[in-house]
Amino acid sequence: MPSALAIFAHPDDIEFVAAGTLLLLKERGWDIHYMNLCSGNCGSVQMDAETTARKRLAEAQEAARILGAAFYPPVCDDMELAYTPQLLRKVAAVVREAKAEVVLTHAPSDYMEDHMEACRLAVSAAFAHGIPNFATDPPREAFFHDVTVYHAMPHGLCTPLRVPVKADAFVNTTSVHEIKRRSLAAHESQKHWLDVSQGMDSYLVSMDDASRRVGGLSGRFEFAEGWRRHLHLGFSAAEIDPLRDALGDAWMTNSGRESAD
Repeated sequence: MPSALAIFAHPDDIEFVAAGTLLLLKERGWDIHYMNLCSGNCGSVQMDAETTARKRLAEAQEAARILGAAFYPPVCDDMELAYTPQLLRKVAAVVREAKAEVVLTHAPSDYMEDHMEACRLAVSAAFAHGIPNFATDPPREAFFHDVTVYHAMPHGLCTPLRVPVKADAFVNTTSVHEIKRRSLAAHESQKHWLDVSQGMDSYLVSMDDASRRVGGLSGRFEFAEGWRRHLHLGFSAAEIDPLRDALGDAWMTNSGRESAD
């Protein structure tokens, strides 16, 4: 059974930009895997950090259950994610345990550092999947089939310097949008936090609007997720596009792609 692993920074990041693609892969017989690198402990103005982390862990586990994904626990707290050998060994262990053929992660250039550090760790962990002499924590054996990394669209569809980013391709998530929405609703603690901290008036409506906006950019789909494919060198023997091959009519290449990181 082919395997896809989502590696993102915080609880609810997967639900905003990647859950629809995971659901479509699952419908097509793929194994799907779910990992937030950060605990989410900073995501509240009502609870202390320890209580928030416990609450958000339970919410993320419920979201993964709704998606039908294998769940992996976080490896650090919010705002402490950094590209270190110690964390890389932990993330690489998950890539090997999942035996991922596809790794989904953040854009290389996004609005905040945890997202970009999560991307760096995910890319390096995927690169190390077939390097036996790179020790993981806990120890996991290397595997040697091809891995392809895809980057989600950044928050705001632009870089931190406001340069627009265009997708390589769009995935039609309309048929699974309600399940995607239900998985995001599992993160119930985030409604108040996002309203207060980022002005996201109802996080569910914000996700609807973002998915509809990406769908509009496709010119074809009501709701969509956008993806950019990482260079294959070091990850696969040849240039391949397994998401396109797996998703068929739900996948649309963006022939007018022009973007910057």
